[in-house]
Amino acid sequence: MSRYPQSDIDAVYRAIRERRDMRHFKPDPVDPDTLQRLLAAAHFAPSVGFMQPWRFIRIRSTSLRGQLHALVEEERILTARALGEREEEFMRLKVEGLLECGEVLVAALMDGRERHVFGRRTLPEMDLASVACAIQNMWLAARAEGLGLGWVSIFDPAKLASLLAMPAGARPVAILCIGHVEAFYEKPMLEQENWARRQNLADLVYEDRWPGKD
Repeated sequence: MSRYPQSDIDAVYRAIRERRDMRHFKPDPVDPDTLQRLLAAAHFAPSVGFMQPWRFIRIRSTSLRGQLHALVEEERILTARALGEREEEFMRLKVEGLLECGEVLVAALMDGRERHVFGRRTLPEMDLASVACAIQNMWLAARAEGLGLGWVSIFDPAKLASLLAMPAGARPVAILCIGHVEAFYEKPMLEQENWARRQNLADLVYEDRWPGKD
């Protein structure tokens, strides 16, 4: 297939470069057709053995959204304590926008994954990698649509699975907050807050073998 026009190529790289893990949202509703396009983008993701292990639960109930928020808050406190000397710094960070965003989705792994051994016999975690690809597709599509998306991973998976009546073997991977934003962060939020900084790419790319061993 021929190379895309340069404007299309630039748009792809722009979405990658400007994608942000958003925590601040406006309460405006998300257009249903736009949400469907985001879900379709996720469903076009690659998956090992074409197993398509992603499942998405759209949270419509205000009460249930509040329960999700309570689970996240519970784990946020436990995470802060585990960080030791950075506890107070962590507690000042905004780690989710569950109560403000227009839409909440829970991304999960399906049950019955043991049947799928193609590509997973030695790397069973590739089902999780496949769901991550679906989330990334949705993230980039959301950015192109001018919507923010925040990936929330601070929760107890067993408690969330129970809350959402997931069958045995299914597992929640992420709570996704989607919605309109006042503005996208100029840099990743944790970089803006001096929590961490992006590493030098040259330090992360090796040739032929892991460095340090002759």
